[in-house]
Amino acid sequence: MPQYLVAIHLPDDYAPCAEDDALRRDIDVLNEEMVAAGIRTFVGGLQAVSKAMSVRTAPDGKLLVTDGPYLETKEHIGGFWVLECTDMEQALAWGRKAAIACRAPVEVRAFN
Repeated sequence: MPQYLVAIHLPDDYAPCAEDDALRRDIDVLNEEMVAAGIRTFVGGLQAVSKAMSVRTAPDGKLLVTDGPYLETKEHIGGFWVLECTDMEQALAWGRKAAIACRAPVEVRAFN
């Protein structure tokens, strides 16, 4: 069965401590629903983007490790699910539920 990434996009200044009980409950309910449906392969929340490290190849071929995210943007991936769905329509249905539960934009993308 095809796998899909369902990624939650959060603003760079997002503070997990600001999450209320209702938000956490809605995400827990969504996770339980995904498990019950047998489609959740993996789920993970990420640390703040300020704790990211980037590795790049320099023109001389050496690797350069720097603090911070790879891209300077106003939003970043704050967490994600890997789901096994029959098709993109089913994955998008779960993506819609994720956007509602997380109160944030969601990206849904198939793995090759």
